[in-house]
Amino acid sequence: MTDGALSYARTVDRSLTHRAAVSECFLTDTRRTGERTFRVAAQPPRAHLYYSDHVTDARTVPSYDPLLVLEIFRQCCILASHEYLAAPADSSFVFDRGTLEVLDPEALRVGELPAAVTVEGEFTDVRERAGRPCGATVDVRASVDGRAAATMRLAFRWIPRRSMRQLRTRARAALALAPRRAHPLVNRLAPAEVGRELSANVVLGRVTVSSAPEVVAQVVVDRGHPALFDHYVDHIPGAVMFEALRQTATTAARELCGLDVAPQELELTGCDVTFLRFGEFELPTDCRARVADGADGRPVLDLALEQEGDVLATARVTLARKDRALRERGDRGTGDIVVTDARPRLLSAA
Repeated sequence: MTDGALSYARTVDRSLTHRAAVSECFLTDTRRTGERTFRVAAQPPRAHLYYSDHVTDARTVPSYDPLLVLEIFRQCCILASHEYLAAPADSSFVFDRGTLEVLDPEALRVGELPAAVTVEGEFTDVRERAGRPCGATVDVRASVDGRAAATMRLAFRWIPRRSMRQLRTRARAALALAPRRAHPLVNRLAPAEVGRELSANVVLGRVTVSSAPEVVAQVVVDRGHPALFDHYVDHIPGAVMFEALRQTATTAARELCGLDVAPQELELTGCDVTFLRFGEFELPTDCRARVADGADGRPVLDLALEQEGDVLATARVTLARKDRALRERGDRGTGDIVVTDARPRLLSAA
């Protein structure tokens, strides 16, 4: 299958996307289209240990995970930086902010054949050090089989890996990391509580709901997860943070907005995240969520990832009820969210 000059025959060199496993590299080709514009071809997997693990039934048409689209966008930024901005091969990439918007959830429905994803990208800002590019802001737009699906703006930078190791060594030396006190893996929620089938894909432990009202969730970091930890890193990766934000937002939407829906009936349609500092494996990580100002009962949550009072990232997550799920259940309503009086509770662990 081709899309103009783009090929979907094989993946690009996985090193250009900073993936260790070939199966975790989703990009298949790229072309420069202008001084600061480019196109990338991608083929998302129709079945994946992590991205496809969502509770479904025989009436539900599966969808490509919005976080899979986000990962394709992330890989596009790294690939384009290496290919078109001469980012050195030994660079470590640090993402500072990302704003994802799903334009059409129906465009993400999984079809009978592998999807052809085309990403249009533009470097809207390129930062330099000593006359060489060292960071950028990129606007990307993904179409699935020709249908506009999602957009994202990402701001990031890259530095030599040796410099990154030195920075991380100094930063970690300033922290009291012993004794280790991270949240244990055994406290994960039951998978159904977050719309998952597999316990391995649950990243939340004990969840409490306060009278603030606020949801506070323990973040479980499983370094043995083959997708979330595709390669060695010395800090909590962004993929784990995004999943923790989504699972916490879904939980908070049901607890704080009083949504009478199952977790799998809510899908992520927007996510605006700012990363502030690295997360350490040795420290307990918590995710806090409140209903955003002006949400008026809609599932829009403001969240913060924290380690012992230090904020790692802040985010605003927008959720929507799946229209297809409503139609297949035979609901006669318009698809609006129903707000009820929800009672705070302590969620169960698996």
